[in-house]
This record gives sequence, structure tokens and C-alpha cells, in this order.
Amino acid sequence: MAKSQDTTQTVLEQTAPRLDVDDPEEQVDPITQRVISGSLINICDEMGHKLTRMSYSSIIRESEDFGCALLDEQGRQLCETDSTPLQMGPIPAYVEGVIELFEERDQSFEPGDVVLHNDPYYGASHAPDFAIVVPVFRDGELTAFSVTTAHHLDVGSDKPGTCIIDTIDAYSESIRLDALKIIEGGERNDTAWQLIADNIRVPDMVMGDIEAQISAARVGADRLDELFDEYGHDTVKIAGQAMMNYSEHRLRTEIEALPDGTYSAEGYIDGFLDSPDPDEKDIFLAVDLEIDGSDINVDLTRCDDQVDNRPINMPFKGTVIPAVLLVVRSTLLDTEEHEVVPQNNGITRPVHVHAPKGTIANPRFPAPTIARFCPGNRIADLTLKALAEVVPEQTCAGIGNLKVGTYSGVTEDDEYWVYMDISSGSYGGRPTKDGMDAVDTLYANTRNNPIEDIESHYPLRVARYELRENAEGAGENRGGIGPIRELEFASPGRVSIEGDGNKYPPWGFDGGEDGTPGQIVLDPNTEGEQHLSSKLENQSMDAEQRLRLVGPCGGGWGDPLDRTPEKVRTDVLDDFVTVERARETYGVALTDDLEVDEEATEELRSERR
Repeated sequence: MAKSQDTTQTVLEQTAPRLDVDDPEEQVDPITQRVISGSLINICDEMGHKLTRMSYSSIIRESEDFGCALLDEQGRQLCETDSTPLQMGPIPAYVEGVIELFEERDQSFEPGDVVLHNDPYYGASHAPDFAIVVPVFRDGELTAFSVTTAHHLDVGSDKPGTCIIDTIDAYSESIRLDALKIIEGGERNDTAWQLIADNIRVPDMVMGDIEAQISAARVGADRLDELFDEYGHDTVKIAGQAMMNYSEHRLRTEIEALPDGTYSAEGYIDGFLDSPDPDEKDIFLAVDLEIDGSDINVDLTRCDDQVDNRPINMPFKGTVIPAVLLVVRSTLLDTEEHEVVPQNNGITRPVHVHAPKGTIANPRFPAPTIARFCPGNRIADLTLKALAEVVPEQTCAGIGNLKVGTYSGVTEDDEYWVYMDISSGSYGGRPTKDGMDAVDTLYANTRNNPIEDIESHYPLRVARYELRENAEGAGENRGGIGPIRELEFASPGRVSIEGDGNKYPPWGFDGGEDGTPGQIVLDPNTEGEQHLSSKLENQSMDAEQRLRLVGPCGGGWGDPLDRTPEKVRTDVLDDFVTVERARETYGVALTDDLEVDEEATEELRSERR
């Protein structure tokens, strides 16, 4: 798996001559730049709509766990759609990985090619996220790439689905598809298609989703070609470079306004709390974020070593870098304060991430990585905490991590069914608002899968779905409230859960209290009720058995005694907080008809202060 230092030369010899945006003879007026930039974004949005409409699985169709982007011939991102950051952020790394692999094999791109790629050690986010890469040619020369990524519900692991928490290496967690031309020069590689389908438990669904990705990527290539016809190839390419420079300038301007220095945050993830091996649980993560002029350097050297034989290691390019970039970009270029700044290669230039080889944030091949989601989201959370030291007014308190479950079984016709369910987390309290309740956090941003969709497609019943009570991180602005989601099996099956945050609560900020950890409960409200750790491996389930997933609640922001009594009263009316908690935690006294007793409240708060 060794990589050469100069891996792109031969492949990039295919490309069109490079244009220099700084050359006065090769410039485009600002209005045309913006029009072309908007057109590029519209192309990506159309790709995303096509993909959701054509996909077979609910994880793409309903949850929108996918990404679409256009890149230039050097693999620099021009634009992306509005979906899941963890799908879009790694797309340049996917293309870089494909180019590297082609270089190693002395392969080249040809018109009509479609490349499938999922190797986490060559840019992929993790193995279930397949990229479809379609090269775009103009006058016989490679000039761009149209790319889609999406999460697939089964990838040929030794266990059903993609929430795999017990696997020993990269070979055991999925079928490995390294820059595979599934369509070559316009001709379908039937052998490759058959090989993939034969190793997937739900081939109709997965192969259908791959077809949907190909169609969406081809739409992007066709629309880009039309844009070249409308404005001219060179004009579009120069405008794309100019917008990269614009985005870079906007981010650098915000960074430069911050005080230089190093800001740090550290914490733990659960890991495998049931493991007898101390190296597999209570895993330490640390972010040291240095602001140096208009650059940000993020050092992850202090993170624990990689976990051998456990798949919670994080691909560096495909997971860690996108996690950090998401937080920096969304914090410093918040669209409530700034006009929309295009998300492209320019955003990546001021931010530099370092993690030594062999750490959990940059593992050595073939360490498994399929369950990298929760650790990566914790890296994003700690990046946010580090930034809170320097721009507290633009951040929030600690977030509640997600739980992802794979539910599976075999029908009476000996056919597998596989379903993936995302149980939401919550955001921490903010300087001027409460945290958001029951949402996917940070780089996830996937959507809630409707109960009707689940129950109409799978032998599952959603027996309970509600917000928690008396668990919010108390604060002047309280933390978001995590959900309770309870699923019942209508027929025998299995379930695996990939989660975190059952031991370590989300952090409070500026006097706010920490949030509340999550839970996994097997057979709730029965004599056999069991409280489990944050991960569950391929648990067999009988018909009518239930599993309850409880999401963490975000940390609070500011002193709970500064929360307005009326907001506390509203939380009581909404059954988020009991009358007793309102009194004990917030110092708010309510009358029997649930009105604020102002005199008693003032007295309570005076005593507490």
C-alpha cells in the first residue's frame, strides 16, 4: 500500500492545458464568475435530486446520506450539493485515491469510463460509502470529474449490514473495490458487476443504488458539457479557479481577524466499554488548534494509538480532515453572518491537519475503519470546543453523538432484508438560543427516516419515539434534548449498533451543566431488561423483542440560574422538565396552575447565588 511522492503525473498528462486565473488575459468579469458559480452549484443540486429520486434504499432516498460534486482535472473541487458533509467532504480524496491507484497500475481515464471506489486508505470515508467517478472530456482531453458518493446498506462484510463493530482488518469489513472500472470506454464490465452482486446480501438494493449513482454522475457530466458550450470551456474553467480563490480569501480574512495562539480541547470516547482490554475503551482524543496569521493548523498528535482489530479507527483523508474542515468553515463563515461562500477547494487551503501515522486519527493499513463515524464526530466536537476559546459567540456547547443501527433478517423465501436506522443526537446550547433537539449532528446532517417508510418496507415496528425528560444540559440556554427511539421486531432477526456517548456526557460551557449520556436498553420494561454499552454486535432478536436507543442530550450554555423563568415554564409545559427540576436546577418556582411565582423565584435564585 506504499504510495509514491509524485503519483499524479502520468494520469494528469491526459488533461487539458492548465489556465492561470491570475493572468490578465485569462480573467472573467465578476458577474460572469458568479453566474457560472451558481450554474455549477445548480448542476450539483440536480445531481442530488436525481440520486434521491432514483435510489432504492431509504438511507439515500429518505436520509439523504450521499454527496455530489464537480471537480477539475486536478481533482480540485468546484462545487457540491447540499446534503451530508461526511459524504461531500471526502470527494476530492476519493478522486486523488483513484488517480494514485491508476498511476500505480499504469492505467488512464478514457471517455465513457465509470469508476467505482471505496478504499479508506485511498481517500474513501469508509468502505460502505461508494464513490462513482465519471471523467469528463473536452476535445479528447480530460478536463473534469463528476462524482457521487453514497452509503450502501450491505458491503459484503462477515456480518449483515454496515454497523460492524467486531472485525479484525480492512479485508474482513467489506468487499474492497479499488478504483474499479465497472464501465470501461462505454462498455459495461459484466464480470465486475456480477462479482459485486454475488458478494452482497441485498444485491437488488445495492446494485440499484449504484446504478442511481452512475445516472446522477452522468447528469453532472452532461450538464457541465452544456455549460462549456454556453460560456466556453476556458471561461468556465477560469471562473471556477476564481471562485476557489474567492472562497479561500473569505476564509483567510476571518482567520486573520482572530488572535494568534494555540487553543486546545480534549476528551474521551467510550470505545468498547465491555472489553477486558483497557486499550479498547476510554479512548483519549485531543485537538490542538493553532491560529497563525491566516492559517489554522490542527494537530492531533496527542490522540491515542490506533485500536488494532477494532473498526473505530478513522481514515485520515476520508474522515478526519472533513470533520475538522466542516467545523472551521461553518463556524467562521456562518451564513447568518456572511453571504453564501461557495464550498470548494479554496476552503481547504488555509486549514492544515496533522495526525501521526499509527494513531486512531491516522491508522496504518490494514487496521479496520468501518465504524469510524462516532470517533470522527467527536473530533469535530473537540474542534468546536477549541474554537469556543477564541470565538465563543459563534459556537455551541458539547453535542450528543448519534447511534447507527443495522437491522436484518432472512425472509421465508430465504432472502435477506437489511435496514439501517440513524438515531439522532442533539446540539449543545448556544450563546443566544437553546440547542437543537433530536437532530443529526455536525458532519452527519442526515435526515430522519419516517416511521411510515420503515414499517411499510421492513418487519419492524417503531414502538416509541419521543424526546427525553429531565435530561437536558441545564444552562441559560439549555442543551438540545436527545430522542428515545424504540424498535420492535415483527419477525426474528438481528441488530448491530454503532454508537458512542453512553459514558461521557456532552460538555457544558460558560457555567452551563454537562449534558446527559445516552443508553441502549434491550427488552425494556421486562424482567429481562438489560442496559448495554454504546455498541452492540449482531444481537439475535426474537419476534416482539424490543431495543430502545436513547440519545445523549447536549451541554448547557451559561448559568442555569440566568435562564428566563418563562423559558423554564415553557419547558415544563412541554414535558421536557418537571416542576421539581425547574425548582432545583433553575431556581424557578411555579404555582399549581403552572404560572411563574415571581416572588418565590427571586428568593430561590437569590439563595442559590
